[in-house]
Amino acid sequence: MVSFESDYIQGAHPEILKKLSETNMETQTGYGYDRFSISAKEKIKKACGCEAAEVYFLMGGTQTNMIVIDTMLKSYEGVIAADTGHVSLHEAGAIEYSGHKVITVSQHAGKIDIGALRQYLGDFFSDSNFEHMSIPGMVYISHPTEYGTLYTLSELKELSEICREYSMPLYLDGARLSSALMSKSTDVTLRDIAALCDVFYIGGTKCGALCGEAAVFTKNNMPERFLTLVKQRGALAAKGRLLGVQFDTLFTDDLYFRLGKNAIDKAERMKKIFDEAGCEYYIRTDTNQQFIVLSNEEMEKLGKRAVFSFWEKLDDNHSVVRFATSWATTDDDLDELERIMING
Repeated sequence: MVSFESDYIQGAHPEILKKLSETNMETQTGYGYDRFSISAKEKIKKACGCEAAEVYFLMGGTQTNMIVIDTMLKSYEGVIAADTGHVSLHEAGAIEYSGHKVITVSQHAGKIDIGALRQYLGDFFSDSNFEHMSIPGMVYISHPTEYGTLYTLSELKELSEICREYSMPLYLDGARLSSALMSKSTDVTLRDIAALCDVFYIGGTKCGALCGEAAVFTKNNMPERFLTLVKQRGALAAKGRLLGVQFDTLFTDDLYFRLGKNAIDKAERMKKIFDEAGCEYYIRTDTNQQFIVLSNEEMEKLGKRAVFSFWEKLDDNHSVVRFATSWATTDDDLDELERIMING
């Protein structure tokens, strides 16, 4: 069956596999000190317009979120996130397991409600008993959000200003950052993110890599002895070259951005198919994830011919499902979807 289940259901882009194979027998130092990792870090810093940035490669998104949050926060601090945020719902309590509370605030279409954030921080620090509570020490956002929506440049600036006001870092989860950057409606660039966020990560797993995320610390703020802290948490890859080769390839000849563009282009065609089929949207986005409403009977019938993700129950008779395009989605995939949705 044709699958739109997620954007990490294929292996790796052929150019990455080719480079891994070509360099396979080359002797290199471990733990991220190999020439590929060094080269990849320089390319990422250049793309971010932040030569002073510090870049560190980790294996996966949950691992990256947990390590960045845990090492940047003091033991008594928590992280603020939207109540629909990835760290709030879909990371199996990894942040809490590390000893930090996830403090949730309300959201709109997956984005932190900035007014609610201001209200929470104002109320918290005006409470004379706040020292008896988990102190908010970071603001976490994802771009795109869990619902595929995007922060605008003005929203990102406002969030950054709030974080400056309260002396806390702004952390952006970029698991699907390539989709955000290549969206036709965005006014946020990679350089904007580097300038406004204290730390963010560039997702490779969902953009053509076998695995890997690049954590970027932009304000000379990488935690001291970060490699030691990573190893202490069981996340230090001895064969750091595995990640270095992949990101060096992704940031050569704009491959990362080209793969993101494919996901966006295919999502635009997908929306046209849904429109022609008369589908009801739960959230129509400008990124690679689309959320539509199906009756439970329609969901069961469609599930026999296409793979997608159940997202949430809407009511007793309807469900929200997600279709995702990726770096690997082809026109043939969408031709098949069109036959299923329109021609029956």
